[in-house]
Amino acid sequence: MDKGSRIISGTWGEVWLDDDYVSEAYGLQLKVNYNKEDVNICRQMAVDSKVTSVKMTGSISMHKVSSRMARKIGEEIKNGKDIRFQIISKLADPDSYGTERIAVKNVSMDDLTLADWEVAKKGTITAPFTFTDYEFLDAIEER
Repeated sequence: MDKGSRIISGTWGEVWLDDDYVSEAYGLQLKVNYNKEDVNICRQMAVDSKVTSVKMTGSISMHKVSSRMARKIGEEIKNGKDIRFQIISKLADPDSYGTERIAVKNVSMDDLTLADWEVAKKGTITAPFTFTDYEFLDAIEER
């Protein structure tokens, strides 16, 4: 890193749900969690481990602006349909070495917040989900 301004700011992030830009999003987290089994090795006191599978999770944090997300997801699940999405995360800080885009696929929402509000507090919603695949569409390479 040649200077501190190369650190990417989330201010320049974008979230796309299928082909829709989620303008109310202010945060996104995507994680790959490792499921491991212990491995004991002869003549070694420390227990090692072996990754046996992964669980991919994430969440979108959004300002409460409309009922769009609740309606998009809620009507389908109410009718017994487990709809799936693709989410694209984009970070394009103008001071960075480039743009990073990651597509996560087979996204399944974990819950649906119908209402969550409090007097004198701006409305926000966090939507957790799981996914089963990801792909780097663009990666940032240090120069």
